[in-house]
Amino acid sequence: MTRSEFVTLVEATQRAFRRFLVALCSGDTNLADDIAQESYIRAFMNHDSLGSTDSFRPWLYRIGYNCFISHKRTERPTVDYEQAPQLSSSNSADGAFRYQELYAALDRLPPKERSAILLFYLEGYAIKEIAQIIDASQDAVKQQLSRRRTHLRALMNQF
Repeated sequence: MTRSEFVTLVEATQRAFRRFLVALCSGDTNLADDIAQESYIRAFMNHDSLGSTDSFRPWLYRIGYNCFISHKRTERPTVDYEQAPQLSSSNSADGAFRYQELYAALDRLPPKERSAILLFYLEGYAIKEIAQIIDASQDAVKQQLSRRRTHLRALMNQF
């Protein structure tokens, strides 16, 4: 893959990829931008390992997911989860805070399960593709989606 092909693929996927990362980061746009930048750097450095350009999008999402997980492993929480809905910071939600409650509820889900929900409902990925991106079996993804829909619904009803 040439540099111009890589740039073309990035331009074609960047809006959806950033939307996924913002949701994955519970509305923290600065963190999502940092993870996107790290993901694109890793993707460019390893673009020779990509077999076909048809698989660029799921490959990039896998890299982004892995960057997010790496960040979460090193992160030290500074705010209690019960305080999250009362926070109003430009880093905690986008725009006019219209998704703040959803982001707060998503933030309570474990990262792997949050990813499955976002990839399925926000990005429209099939169960098989999600299983590849988050490195889980298809049955595990189906189970996560079922359980997390119920859990997310209960969390949203608390707000």
